[in-house]
Formats: sequence, structure tokens, C-alpha cells
Amino acid sequence: MSRTIDILLTALAPAVWGSTYLVTTEALPVGYPITMAALRALPAGLLLLTLTRCLPPRIWLGRVFLLGSFNFALFWALLFVAAYGLPGGVAATLGSLQAMMVIFMARGWLGTPIRAGAVAAAATGVSGVALLPIGPDVALDPVGIAAGLGGAASMAAGTVLSRKWQPPVSALSFTAWQLTAGGLILLPFVLVMEPALPPLTVTNLAGLAWLGLVGAAATYALWFRGVARIEPGAVSLLGMMSPVTAVLLGWVVLGQSLTLVQGLGAAIVLGSVWAGQRANRPFVTGARVRPVKRWA
Repeated sequence: MSRTIDILLTALAPAVWGSTYLVTTEALPVGYPITMAALRALPAGLLLLTLTRCLPPRIWLGRVFLLGSFNFALFWALLFVAAYGLPGGVAATLGSLQAMMVIFMARGWLGTPIRAGAVAAAATGVSGVALLPIGPDVALDPVGIAAGLGGAASMAAGTVLSRKWQPPVSALSFTAWQLTAGGLILLPFVLVMEPALPPLTVTNLAGLAWLGLVGAAATYALWFRGVARIEPGAVSLLGMMSPVTAVLLGWVVLGQSLTLVQGLGAAIVLGSVWAGQRANRPFVTGARVRPVKRWA
């Protein structure tokens, strides 16, 4: 399968994740970020484990729980905190910094060269995301800002380590392991740190089903498949598709205005994503590209 198809399939994941802000603010109860993260991760993970019937070997448990923490438990908990406490545009801008973080983490952990074109594309993409205000303006919460930065770092670390550690199983099984681990990590924090949930409405359940089944189980399988096939810097730039989708959903679903500045920001983001894919193309020797090392 060509690299272009791999990129397009992987880009579907962050495009769907762009609905997270809309669903969080419009369909989920406010004030339960850790509970919402756990309910998004654990049921989806257990469902995928049931379908794949593939459990991680004992020697992989430590890595699976570390990846589940970075990619889901820590990232999602911080994501919900940022979504509750910041304007969507600010949260999206902080989240987009993960593309830059991935470039430097990949250098340290994978030995991937830092390419000027990739750095420029990531920086330009962040500036484009900054032009995409999402949702109503609210006061800037220092806790929300810290959560946004922490979430970006967590997702960046999870992306790079998911590339470094590639088990010989399907992307669906790899996703099932991490989602389940992330949900299990969150459970004790739910019991200790947050009050009991009120009775969930049909809207609440529909929002959780969307975020869990589509926004987690299906899309993260595509994401981890792409992480295994595409260069880390190129994959991380695809994450900038998320705020573009969020703006479009706000316009279509909530009737929010779509300004010329937002259109310019979307164009800058899409151009940066395209430029980043070209800048991060692997060097080819003969007819072969160096494969991903497995079980390293």
C-alpha cells in the first residue's frame, strides 16, 4: 500500500478527533474529566479485547501500561481538563505543539534526524491553528493551560514510544491493549478524586458511545497503524487536522460564524500538513526503506 494511502487513512483519526470538543461541551456532564476519560477508554478497550482475543505477553505489560498512560490515561484526563477550562482555540493551539515535541523526542529516542523543513512546517501549523478560535471565549485558566501543555507532551511521548515499540500483532490488538491499560490506570483516580456521576441522559450516553467506539476504538487503530508505517514527524503533523474539523463542526452543527481569519488559518494548517509530509519523507536507499524495529 502506498505511503499516500497510509497518510490518508491515518489522517482520518485526527479528523474524527476534532469532534471531541463539540461532544465534550454539548453532550457530556461538566466537571468529571477523569471519569469521562475512563468511560471513554475502558469499555472500548474491553470490547476490542473481546473481538481480537489477543492479550499482551507478560514481558510486554510494563510497556503497554506506560503507553496506555501516555496515549490515553494522562492525555485524555488532561484533554478534558483543558476542554473544560480553556477556549477551544487556545486548547487546540497548545495541543498542536505536540508536532514540534515529537520531532525532538524522536531525535532522542529513535535517532530520527531533525529536518529544517519539518520544524518549519510544525511551527507554521501552530500559527495556523492559533487563527482557529473554537467555541465561546472564556477566561484563561492557568490549570487549563498547564493541562493543555501536559496533554501535548503526553501524546507526543506516546506517539514516539508507540513507534519505538512495535509488537508483532495487529494495530487493533495494540489499540485494545493500550485502551484497556489506560482505563484501568484511571479507575482508582476516578474513585478517589471525583464525585459519583449523576444519572446519565440519552445524550450523555450517545456522546460517550461516539467518543469510545468511533473516537477511540476505530480511530486509534488507524492511528497506531499509521505510527508504525509513517515517520513520527509526519504522523504528528496530521494531528493538526483535528482543530480544522472542530471549526467546521462548530460552523455546521452549532451555527458559529466562519470568518476569513479562520479560513486563512485552516489553509495554513492544511498547507503545513502537506509540507510536513514532504519534509519527513524517508531517505530511500535503492528500493528499500529502513524498517521499523520490532520488540526493541
